[in-house]
Amino acid sequence: MTGRPTHGMVLAAGLGRRMRPITDTLPKPLVPLAGKTLLDRALDQLQAVNVSAATVNIHYLSHMIEDHLAARSEPQVTFSGETELLLETGGGVAAALPTLGHNPFYVVNADIAWEDGSHPALSRLAEFWRDDAMDALLLLHPVAQATGYDGVGDYRRNDEGMLTRRRNDATAPYVFSGVQLLHPRLFAGAPEGPFSLTRLYDQAEASDRLFGIVHDGAWHHIGTPAGLAEAEEIFGANSAASEEPNGG
Repeated sequence: MTGRPTHGMVLAAGLGRRMRPITDTLPKPLVPLAGKTLLDRALDQLQAVNVSAATVNIHYLSHMIEDHLAARSEPQVTFSGETELLLETGGGVAAALPTLGHNPFYVVNADIAWEDGSHPALSRLAEFWRDDAMDALLLLHPVAQATGYDGVGDYRRNDEGMLTRRRNDATAPYVFSGVQLLHPRLFAGAPEGPFSLTRLYDQAEASDRLFGIVHDGAWHHIGTPAGLAEAEEIFGANSAASEEPNGG
């Protein structure tokens, strides 16, 4: 990739039904994890790799998210409102495309948290990207090492990084982490209204243009109160260790 991505998007419009009762009065992106909201964690990760402009889509209790981010200056936040209709992941990004530039951009889910391994995960995506070969590059995580996740995996990956989605197989070794790098051309011909990004991944896969890399740090899916409690234990322990002299 020539240069690094300067634009990103955080998907923050979900209803958070599985996180109830916490989300009865609080949008899930503002749920705190070890003292910092999930939304701020995502934006901090984008800021750390010099993303200067971030779009946040909003729907449920959107005024609370707008108020929360009012004082934040980096990255510069633009809101993509889905007041009348939830557009799902694909429709949400498609609606926000005018704010995301003409080059590859990051998209991050607001119901996850991750810790970088040897190198920032977002930087690893940018370094792996090949514009002539890819329309979508997904960050994957080994199912066996995921916390807060009780599924059976999403993808298989070959030696070149090309992905095949689990369809009739009982399991797949990798779960899609909710972190990705996408090119606007992926959305050419995308439908109007709500649809899942998986629809576009399948199209990219059929054209041999869907790739992935494997995350080398920790990853946590935070979809339920139990998943939040599990991540809280891990993040809390890691925060305490980092505050000890010489990291403990």
